[in-house]
Amino acid sequence: MPLPGDDPGRPAYSADSPDPLERLTHEHESRRLSEEKKDERMMWWYLAYFLFGIHIVAFVMIYAVRHAK
Repeated sequence: MPLPGDDPGRPAYSADSPDPLERLTHEHESRRLSEEKKDERMMWWYLAYFLFGIHIVAFVMIYAVRHAK
């Protein structure tokens, strides 16, 4: 029997529940999941910019070594 929090991709509790605690829990989990998704997306962007910057620095260093007298 699956428990409410088994699927990490969706909130554990229903927004239509008559219990106010379950509604608040659903709202909190929905907010946490959306924030986690946004943070993960930003992490990938930061990683991409970092790797791009490393390549630019490497190309400049290669150019400097090849054109040194």
